[in-house]
Amino acid sequence: MSTISPPNTATEPALEPGEKVLTRLQADSGRYWRDHAVLALVGMAGVGGVLWLIGSEHVAIGSLGAVLALAVRGAYLYSEQMKTVWHLTDRRLVLPDGKRSVMLLEIETVRRLMGDMQVITRGGDKHLIKHLADTAGAVAQIEQAKARRAKRARK
Repeated sequence: MSTISPPNTATEPALEPGEKVLTRLQADSGRYWRDHAVLALVGMAGVGGVLWLIGSEHVAIGSLGAVLALAVRGAYLYSEQMKTVWHLTDRRLVLPDGKRSVMLLEIETVRRLMGDMQVITRGGDKHLIKHLADTAGAVAQIEQAKARRAKRARK
């Protein structure tokens, strides 16, 4: 399933009475670096292809530059991405800031988007949860929580 972090009072959202956190969705380090490696390969091929098409003598250097630029970007953003935690409760999906949330019954679509997960609300808001170790498991967890919430709301 998704990466589950131990409770941390500094990052836990304020819960309503009786509300329970079902899981914490957090970026996975291995997945983060795999995503950046794929991005670096695509960047290398793209830059190399463009330089080759225009007849540049610097195809290898340009390709290497693209890889290095994406490696620096990945290293720079790593600590920020690893701190991002989404909380799934029995009532809502709490965004990483801990203040905003999406009620489960307001979620229209939850789907995998490449290696990430996209949540779309009935109002059209889109949220991207990136670099999850088990995206399919996280989608299933949100769908199950949404179904349980809908069942309770009908009673």
